Amino acid sequence: MRSAAFLSVLALTLVSHAVAAGAGEYPPPEPVVPAKHHAAVKRHAKPAHAKKPHAGKHAVTKPARAAKAPLPRPAPLPKAAKSEPVKAAAPKAEIAKSASPAAVAGPLAGIPLEERRRIQSALFWSGDYTGALGGEDPIVNAVKNFQKRIKDKVTGVLTPAERERLVAAARDHERQFGWNVVVDPATGIRIGLPTRLVPQAHEAARGTRWSSVHGEVQVETFRINDPKLTLSALFEREKREPANRKVEYSVLKDDSFFISGMQGLRRFSVRARARGGEVRGFTMLFDQAMESIVEPAMVAMASAFSPFPERSAPFAALPKSVEYGNGVVVSARGHIVTDRRLARGCKVILAAGGAADHVADDENSGLALLRIYGPRKLTPLTQDAVAEGKAGDLRLFGFPEPKQKGGPEKPAEIKARLADGTAIELREPAPMAGFTGAAALDPQGRFVGLMAMQSFVLASNEPAAPPVRLVPAARVRDFLAAHDVPLAPSAKADAKASVVRVICVRK
Repeated sequence: MRSAAFLSVLALTLVSHAVAAGAGEYPPPEPVVPAKHHAAVKRHAKPAHAKKPHAGKHAVTKPARAAKAPLPRPAPLPKAAKSEPVKAAAPKAEIAKSASPAAVAGPLAGIPLEERRRIQSALFWSGDYTGALGGEDPIVNAVKNFQKRIKDKVTGVLTPAERERLVAAARDHERQFGWNVVVDPATGIRIGLPTRLVPQAHEAARGTRWSSVHGEVQVETFRINDPKLTLSALFEREKREPANRKVEYSVLKDDSFFISGMQGLRRFSVRARARGGEVRGFTMLFDQAMESIVEPAMVAMASAFSPFPERSAPFAALPKSVEYGNGVVVSARGHIVTDRRLARGCKVILAAGGAADHVADDENSGLALLRIYGPRKLTPLTQDAVAEGKAGDLRLFGFPEPKQKGGPEKPAEIKARLADGTAIELREPAPMAGFTGAAALDPQGRFVGLMAMQSFVLASNEPAAPPVRLVPAARVRDFLAAHDVPLAPSAKADAKASVVRVICVRK
């Protein structure tokens, strides 16, 4: 029955209609359908013998036992300990500016960023976050669900005691499961992870794989950008491959699909959504013996999953033996400035196609200075190509991480916006793997600073800086001047031409 309940929850999550983005720190995912809506969903499900759909129709294959499975009850929230009252930690200046009350509407306005993330994480985990119903703000709806469940007055706005209880619950989930909601930099997918169950993170062919030590539990993200591969064709392929899959439930919609069943002696599920010519999703695989351990995280993962999140969120940290990034050439002598985190701990550094030396770095600015030697075709950044960054539109220009060795190394642009302070908000959800150290350009194409990505320890919900931040041009200039590398004057300049790929080899 537990496995049937798990399949029912995942299936119902996908059958539900997608909702518009809400006003919380995290945008709403596909809603998880509460138990009272099960009957309505069943009326729309087609029987197993239904004809194969043509374009635009839904296809459902459903076993009898899954239809009767009840939705698992959310885990009870612990009461906040009186001896340890929860106090909101004072955020750093960069966070405080980017997360001002005016920047966040809805019931979480005015709550510090770290506490807001913990509250939403707890709402995901408990199953109270079901998306928007009747056009209501999804966070308001989640708060109301929470208040109904604990039998408090239903207002849609959290009282201090309710906030304290939710934050205590989030901390309890972190402690027990390592629960965290992060963005996979390889695919751009927002996903909730029980990181104590899947502590190991590695690159996968089309995304990232998180797994337990011996592989009993695996979560793998994927992103497919192939105009020749339709969603329905991918749906059929995922049902057949690998060959030992036995599908027990499957549903195909116009923009998404869900498949679950057995893969050898393991349970599997695949969930995906298409948008803008690409498909993003994740596969989960676990041993049947792990079912009672894995099950408590299932509702939370389904609730937190969002393949195309609309706002920046902390990036999952992946230990990599070879890490890709970017740098900006700042002198004709071969000096390159880049993200300090990228250049840290490297045994070998490659930049602009050649070996580079680590000259200096600065913890306060987050910058590192490299230098390559020998005659090379380099276009240094000049004073005329630099401007002061102002709140508004930006373009992030750099080389994303290559998917395969020897693949085309084409630069890319990501539309963004500079918020108050140094926080950068992405205009559209895009994979960010390999993009740290890219140049931030204003609408006129002038360099306004270096982009740095803040990776996030998976066992924590408290990042020290915005996920994507700007190291302003003035700070870059000061860092270079301190190491006797002034920018040269020039009548004409192209900041894009100064961006080069940087590769750090740690093993």
